[in-house]
Amino acid sequence: MVPPIIALEEHFLTGTLPGLRARYEVFPTSVQQKLISLGDERIKDMDDGEVTLQVLSHAPINLSADQCRRVNDELAETCRKHPKRFAGFATLPMSDPAAAAEELERMVEECGFVGALVNNHIEGAFFDDEKYWPVFERAVKLDVPIYIHPTFASDDMLEHYKGNYSDKAALGLSAYGWGWHTETGLHILRLFASGLFDRLPTLKIVIGHMGEMLPFAFDRIFPQSKSWGERERDLKTVWHENIWVTTSGYFSLAPLSCLLKVSNIDRILYSVDYPFSMNDKGLAFVEEMQESGLVDAEQLDKICYKNAQKLLKIKLDK
Repeated sequence: MVPPIIALEEHFLTGTLPGLRARYEVFPTSVQQKLISLGDERIKDMDDGEVTLQVLSHAPINLSADQCRRVNDELAETCRKHPKRFAGFATLPMSDPAAAAEELERMVEECGFVGALVNNHIEGAFFDDEKYWPVFERAVKLDVPIYIHPTFASDDMLEHYKGNYSDKAALGLSAYGWGWHTETGLHILRLFASGLFDRLPTLKIVIGHMGEMLPFAFDRIFPQSKSWGERERDLKTVWHENIWVTTSGYFSLAPLSCLLKVSNIDRILYSVDYPFSMNDKGLAFVEEMQESGLVDAEQLDKICYKNAQKLLKIKLDK
């Protein structure tokens, strides 16, 4: 018997803006269908994977302030219909940081959202630029996390992944095959180097995919980061105090073992990355964790739901 499960990186595609679906036509029809389902099909898949609660967020795409409001209102209505099964991460117009901060506050204060999930960049621009920091400041004020999620490469970024192979291979390298993860890991290092965590020492950042390549490289990164400028806390301290990591899309023990060696157990959270990954595969991984000896029962409870309850300030009806 597995513990209750909260999954934090679980996506949907809005039904209010059908033109956005073209971006996801590269995925199988079954995935596209599951993305737009916010009812019975999704809940059945959750039940099959023993997922108690999904924290829903819109699939990666850049949206205007008005589009974000429409997406968030749609998600808020879904959460009202199924309050025991769904919670919400706000979609924010990060190209307009002031509007993004206001939208975050609207969704947290008026609709009970538990934070926001933002794309890893805006057409190649990362958030170490201080013009984006009002969003992080508002998150601190509201005491909610910001989940930084991979997104598709901009045209300029995609050139870096092209080579003596097909454009399809280049796209894969730029996205789920490599670049999504390394670019998001780089983003965390950029935020540290910029001094954001000195400015906002209680900021809560979540990243997925077992840490976006960072845990494996920390033996080199931690000592090197000391030369990036004077900081009130070093990168290792920031990692332990400000960063939470989900398992999304990774269902094997080797990366988990590495993550456990460099992270506090209280900072590790379960996720599936539905519907790009499936809940039944995630459930099999939870069962594998149980049997592996890598974590004990109390630690597995923390990963599966207790850490998420504490971070997001939610309570399951078990």
